Amino acid sequence: MTTFNVSKMNLPFMKYRMAAIVLSAALVLSSLLLLAVKGLNYSVDFTGGMSMQIEFENPVEVAAVRETLSGIGQGQATIQAYDDKNVLVRYQGSDDALRRQIMSALEEGHGALAVRQIDDVGPVVGSELRKQAFIAVLVSIAAILLYMAVRFQPRFGVVAVVSLAHDAMIMLGIYSLTGREISTSFIAAVLTVIGYSLNDSIVVLDRIRENWPQVRSKGILELINTSINQTLSRTINTALTTLLPVLAMFFLGGEVISNLAFAFLVGIVVGTYSSIYVASSLLAEWFLRKPLRR
Repeated sequence: MTTFNVSKMNLPFMKYRMAAIVLSAALVLSSLLLLAVKGLNYSVDFTGGMSMQIEFENPVEVAAVRETLSGIGQGQATIQAYDDKNVLVRYQGSDDALRRQIMSALEEGHGALAVRQIDDVGPVVGSELRKQAFIAVLVSIAAILLYMAVRFQPRFGVVAVVSLAHDAMIMLGIYSLTGREISTSFIAAVLTVIGYSLNDSIVVLDRIRENWPQVRSKGILELINTSINQTLSRTINTALTTLLPVLAMFFLGGEVISNLAFAFLVGIVVGTYSSIYVASSLLAEWFLRKPLRR
């Protein structure tokens, strides 16, 4: 695979740091506004809904059932097969009109069927699980801050965590804007992207730490700019090699997989941007306003 080598370039990233900070602040504020006004489209995993056990007269495949449900706006329904004729369908909503619409679409697309059981189902992700997840996130953030403070400097840890919050908030804002469903797979995607973004940020911050003895001779802006350029090849190559399979998942993986891949696409783009600009720009501005010697 072809890789990009830009290690000898000296792009003036820090020249545009204030524009990047303003852009990031605008995107985060827009995301917060979208979340407050429009909210998120939670899947049945969060809201609960109905469960139908359906027996078809002829053998059916899960993919075919999902394609039929996608045609009536229920592509994110959870579908489980017991055997070649029996499936369990969990979907959001509880009104009789929707149930009849689903049954009619399935009967039209796959032949005669019989509903063996209908149940109300609660959310998979309950309040207790959400509380535990929130605590786990706080503990993770504290661990990141501690690690960065010991290995680097406390400021490095703060800007790294701010960068992660920036990435997660923009992802939520884009999902609110597009109306895509928030499911348990989305949560897994966010955590994966946060790890990806943190790794990229640490690579840049580690190079800044290595070059830190030159801060007096070069100045903070030139030092950070040099450090970003020295790690730019690695950042671009990592983003590209990650992006290619995710693009394949997005275009070829079907509705459920494409929703997960969309989260990865957004996360890779935002995470790559933040690893170059957000943490580094905040660190530069913090140093310029309150110099730190080490």
